[in-house]
Amino acid sequence: MADERLEAEWVRGWCEHADAALTELVQSFQAWHGFPPGRNAVARATDESHKATDALVELTPIPSDLTTMYWVVGEVSLPDVDSGYFVHPASTVAHHFREYGAIRIDGEEPALVFASDGGGHLFALSGSGRVWRSTTASWFDQFDLAASSLQEFFEELIRRISRQL
Repeated sequence: MADERLEAEWVRGWCEHADAALTELVQSFQAWHGFPPGRNAVARATDESHKATDALVELTPIPSDLTTMYWVVGEVSLPDVDSGYFVHPASTVAHHFREYGAIRIDGEEPALVFASDGGGHLFALSGSGRVWRSTTASWFDQFDLAASSLQEFFEELIRRISRQL
């Protein structure tokens, strides 16, 4: 699957699926957990986020799947899914790249951090299309393979939401 590239139409479908699952999750959350949910949302791309994506592309070689994703999705915030999952906006990715640079993984093209979880672990997408997860809450520690593609990463997010319904 790593050789296949992410399609914008697939990302749009994922957004619709995620919206429906999150609506269901939020409706039952307080009854199940005893406190209200946080803001769980998939924010669609805007003119402003497109400009941020363009600026990121000018700053660094960005994997094409990430560009495709950012043309559809501006940001994902899932604080109530497991320990939380967050796909950072392109402006944050650019800021982090300026501060920390690309992630170096043995045998891989440099990877760009685009997401994190509630425990501070980072997710990075390499030029090969694979998604890597830090083993600790650090930019400079080891990264292990998390998904063979960005599509697989997003499919796993849907599974994690669904397990909480």
